[in-house]
Parts: sequence; structure tokens; C-alpha cells
Amino acid sequence: MKTLFLLLALALGNASAADPVAVGAPLRQAALDPLGGAARNLSSFRGKPLLINVWASWCGPCRAEMASVDRLARRYAGQFNVIGISTDDYRNDASAFLKDARVSFPNFLDHALQLETMLGADRIPLTLLVDANGRILARHYGSKEWDSPQNAALVARTLRIKP
Repeated sequence: MKTLFLLLALALGNASAADPVAVGAPLRQAALDPLGGAARNLSSFRGKPLLINVWASWCGPCRAEMASVDRLARRYAGQFNVIGISTDDYRNDASAFLKDARVSFPNFLDHALQLETMLGADRIPLTLLVDANGRILARHYGSKEWDSPQNAALVARTLRIKP
């Protein structure tokens, strides 16, 4: 009976690690596999608000919004961090897209789907706004013009930074 209880507890513990982090909860620790640049841990971005954009090179809406995410990152450089998480199966596809799009912010490959699951990326593009302590403040699905006046104001308001 004790063994059954222990196995059940372990199974439930593993199931919760596979669930997406809820809005208001802190992100779990994760190693980030760089698409250029150095490897990092997700926690290394704490201390400053963070925008996470989950995308794939084969996703038309993701490709459409990437330039606006990059312009937003450049506009607010220093006020918050921006990172991209590619769900591509092939590193070369993701790297080629980033090179062609001339993306300036760091991007990472999620080949094991660990981040996709944790972030709740059951559809993409997905953009998350995260506070300086690593708590998810908002989850936005679908392509947006992130540097438009209304969306830039939304980001500034949510992350509590100067517009």
C-alpha cells in the first residue's frame, strides 16, 4: 500500500511539472539552447521585466509579427528584456529565418518541447509578459503588431515601465 501511495505521489508530481505555468505564477527553471550566442538559464533574465515570444519559422503569423517584436525590443532596450523561443524541429530552419529577418534579440530553440509546455504554447505565436521576479503577468495568443501605439502601451502598462 505504501508503495502504491508513493508511486501515485510521484506520478502526480511529474504531471504538475508538465502543466503550463498559470498567469500570476512564477516560471519554472529551464535551460535555454541558444540560436547563436551563449547558453543561458531562464532565471538569468530575472531582475528586469521580460517579453517572451514563442514562434516557428514555418508559422506565417509568427513570421508576420517578428519585425514588430524586434522594433519593440529596440525601442525599449534597457527597460525590459525580449527573448524568442523557437519551436522548430530543425535548428537550421530557425537560424535561417532569424538571419533573414535580422532579429536583434536573443532566441533559443525548444527542441525538447519543455518550454512550449511550460509556457502554454498549444498554439503560436504566443507572447508572454513576465515581471522582474519571473511571474507571468499576461499570455497573448496570435499575431500582433507589437510596436503599434496600442500594443506598446499595453506592454508598458503590463510591465509597469515608461511608455
